[in-house]
Amino acid sequence: MNIHPKRELFRRRDQPNIYRMFLWVVLILGGAWLIRSVNSGDVKPLFQPTPTPTRFADSYVLEGDALFTAGKLNDARDASGNVIPGAITAYREATRIDPNNAQLLAQLARIQIYSSAMLVKDETIKARLEEGLASAEQAAALAPDDSFTHAIYSFALDWNANPTLVDAREAQRLLTKAENEAVRALQLDNTNTLALAFYAEILVDQQKWSQAESNIQQALNRDSSLMDVHRVHAYVLESLGEYALAIEAYDRAIAITPNLTFLYLRAGANYRRLAFGSPNETVQTELYEKSLEYFAQTARINEQLGVQDPVPYLSIARTYSQMGQFFIAIRNVQKTIEFQPDNPVFYGELGVLYHKNRNYETGILALKCAVRGCTAEESCPARGDCGPGDTPADVQGLPLSASTIYYYDIYASELAALGPLDDKYCPEALDIASTIEASEFDNDPNIAADIVVVRSLCSSTPIGSTAPTLEPAMLDNTPTPAP
Repeated sequence: MNIHPKRELFRRRDQPNIYRMFLWVVLILGGAWLIRSVNSGDVKPLFQPTPTPTRFADSYVLEGDALFTAGKLNDARDASGNVIPGAITAYREATRIDPNNAQLLAQLARIQIYSSAMLVKDETIKARLEEGLASAEQAAALAPDDSFTHAIYSFALDWNANPTLVDAREAQRLLTKAENEAVRALQLDNTNTLALAFYAEILVDQQKWSQAESNIQQALNRDSSLMDVHRVHAYVLESLGEYALAIEAYDRAIAITPNLTFLYLRAGANYRRLAFGSPNETVQTELYEKSLEYFAQTARINEQLGVQDPVPYLSIARTYSQMGQFFIAIRNVQKTIEFQPDNPVFYGELGVLYHKNRNYETGILALKCAVRGCTAEESCPARGDCGPGDTPADVQGLPLSASTIYYYDIYASELAALGPLDDKYCPEALDIASTIEASEFDNDPNIAADIVVVRSLCSSTPIGSTAPTLEPAMLDNTPTPAP
């Protein structure tokens, strides 16, 4: 019997698969949900760029190192007023991403401390140094057995022990702690060249010059490729009065980091110090010109970087002042005020130059802004009138300190000198004299002598008599090297 093989009698019909059907239902519902979520914004499409690109800490570190080498430590503003981030900002971002990285915090502290050398006002310098000290302290706490962090901590402590910013007791406490941290860094790693160099700097501030010289020579022998080592070497030489050799050491530091402007400022100040002590007029002029070259180079670097820094012009003014060219010196200080029209330090420097140029009336106006403060309307006459590019600004007076006492001294002296001609000057002169006498900064015998003259003029000279020319003490030498 022939039976056809495809007859339905002998074939099994396909049964529907319930699991497959359930899977298809789930996929359909999931697709509908996904489309709805994408349309509503709850789900973002794949491969869409993120609103703010994610950066790693190492990226900010590389940026910070490049900015430091370029000399851009602090934030600056371009011609349009936009902020240009500096090395400090880059390292802050790195520490924000990796807050427990002690090495990053230590590097941030190092840059913060060095950046204080590019500031002018005592309060801003002190604030920046304290920021650096806080960063270094945090780094040492995170890595208590790391030699590098302790070396940077010692460096920060030493620069915070600046006697013009803190009292003698606090300076001594910070120096003692700085020495302990430097020793600790060397105990952890006796090959740490930075620790050895910073220890030498601390020893100079402790007036242990022979030990400092020995330590910095060891650091130079170990690694002469570090800017910090040559900078400290120059500092040690300055403390020993070897200004010509100090200039050579600063030049070596400049060769490593050619855009750090504070190195040029220190080298120029050493040339100025050599000129001040030279008995030969021709040599003196040449040294002053070399000093001006370094300051001018600093101004050029700032201009190339788009940094509006008044410090080079202030250094140029001090050099011209020592040369006896007060008119040019005054013009350079006026340039600094164009950058920072509310900075009382510049009005103080301008008042000193007006005094040296025997322009006592304008000198009183400028010194009043520095000592007492002045309004925006008063600031223009105080700087010799405002030009088209000048901005009137309210100026807050400087508190009496070791770095501002000469402004107070000259202000009181000029007021007293004009007091016999106009009785409106003497009350202010006597008030300033009392302020100086009540302070802890009246230990300079020249200033004490000036105060005696101030009281004598304002108490015994009758109104209308001829006022004598008064020349109060004003030390215009290069300051003693300090952090």
